[in-house]
Amino acid sequence: MKFTPFWQDDCPRPADLPVADEPPGNVDVAIVGSGYTGLNAARVLAATGARVAVLERHTIGWGASSRNGGMATPGIKQAQSVIRKRYGEELARKFWQASLDAIDLLDEIVTTEGIDCAWRRCGHVQLAAKASHFPMLQEKAVSFQREYGHRYRVLERSQLTEEIGSRYHFGGLVDEYSGGLHPARYVYGLARVAARRGATLCEQTDVRRIRRAGSRFVLETGKGEVEAVEVLVCTNGYTDELVPGLKARVFPVGSYIIVTAPLPADLQDRLSPNRRMYYTTKNFLNYFRLTPDGRMLWGGRNDLSTDLDLETSAKILYRQLCSVFPELHDYPPTHSWSGHLGLTFDLMPHIGRIQGVHYAFGYGGHGLSIATYVGTEAGLLLAGKKASSPFAEIPHPTMFFYRKRPWFLPAVAQYYRLLDRVS
Repeated sequence: MKFTPFWQDDCPRPADLPVADEPPGNVDVAIVGSGYTGLNAARVLAATGARVAVLERHTIGWGASSRNGGMATPGIKQAQSVIRKRYGEELARKFWQASLDAIDLLDEIVTTEGIDCAWRRCGHVQLAAKASHFPMLQEKAVSFQREYGHRYRVLERSQLTEEIGSRYHFGGLVDEYSGGLHPARYVYGLARVAARRGATLCEQTDVRRIRRAGSRFVLETGKGEVEAVEVLVCTNGYTDELVPGLKARVFPVGSYIIVTAPLPADLQDRLSPNRRMYYTTKNFLNYFRLTPDGRMLWGGRNDLSTDLDLETSAKILYRQLCSVFPELHDYPPTHSWSGHLGLTFDLMPHIGRIQGVHYAFGYGGHGLSIATYVGTEAGLLLAGKKASSPFAEIPHPTMFFYRKRPWFLPAVAQYYRLLDRVS
């Protein structure tokens, strides 16, 4: 078993990726972070003629953008009912529509730019983990049809075999809007698009300090200084103390994944007849799907920390997997890995500004589509092509007890485990 992301193993960083040996000395916009957010911001900014440099501490897409499950589903981390209550009906509709537009945008980028990443609008099924959860799914289908005109198809427990080769769950909702892809292929394709538009991509370029120089910024990196009119930080779950006060606005949570060896075609057909993506109704949810080459991918939040031992994680996840699909006892994991989600205290993505530096992050596990959308929005805002975005219109709360280390996560994990037990 390898303790490296399967996606990076299956599609290593291309040797001909268009990266620069050194960063440019002077740009209009310096972007810190080369994941979906940063590359999409670079894509739209460079298309307007702006001089853009993307500065990456590691290699292109090294973080969650090449480690996630490759699933793009409607919604954002915060529950739509909470969003509606907190921000009102108008903003709630904007956020919901943004989540749909994000999937359409992803579709458009992949299609028009010819990114070979196994993108497919295959839909997803949300599965009731307990009998008591199924009425909530029925109510969700009714309310979303009524409030947003969004259609879910309700599956009774007896109907689940139409969608999944398991009797473990208690019903589900089918949503045809969703899509899946190969994350590493997508992020490398985005890098090529941004470079084609004129952005300069810089790897192994650690930004160590950002300071003011009159009306401009100077970014001190391991490869020299970069002067910029504007700076956009797109580091999400990997945000550090580079910009004072920024780390307090987002905290990292670990998400863990395993994949099996490729499964026989008849077994794939039996377990996932329509090649859907799946996730469960628990707070400590599982998400799973068949990869483009026919492996079963299984992920979860079995530990909110970012440093759970990957062999221990694999044992936990494989036990969960086999409880749902006993047939996979004969297909042990080939890869076990993790990545950092970026969570905010209100569970909302944010576009904002602090110390004069722009930032965009906080996807809470929805980064494939939402980071694509938010990165695009941030780029359009900086280019003056848009006047506003709902993700920039809401306050960004912090908590007095968090500045550097998310010491509170073990307690939060116990709380959500308790909720899952009693729900």
